[in-house]
Amino acid sequence: MLGESDQAALWSVSGTLRYDFFIPYVPERETMTTAVKKTISLPPDIARAAEEIARSEGKTLSAVVQDALRQARAARLRDELSALQGYWSRRAKEQGILTEEDLDRYLQA
Repeated sequence: MLGESDQAALWSVSGTLRYDFFIPYVPERETMTTAVKKTISLPPDIARAAEEIARSEGKTLSAVVQDALRQARAARLRDELSALQGYWSRRAKEQGILTEEDLDRYLQA
């Protein structure tokens, strides 16, 4: 179960577990961490899994959710980069640009 020191408050509505989280927000120019409170709903199995991860890693539930969101954001950015690389690779091939020398010739034309 959640300890008093945990950053998440748990409550239940119609069998769905809901959490209030304090997500740290650190703007580039600020040195002091602030938090934005968000409420999310988790299916019971995911809530239990998140609580178990928190216990086993010695983290708060909030930290586990933050880590998961960071990983999801990184995966999304990797997918976007891959899509952009694929797009520009196809465009280059359409122009006959297959090597760096081809690119140099194209840019100098």
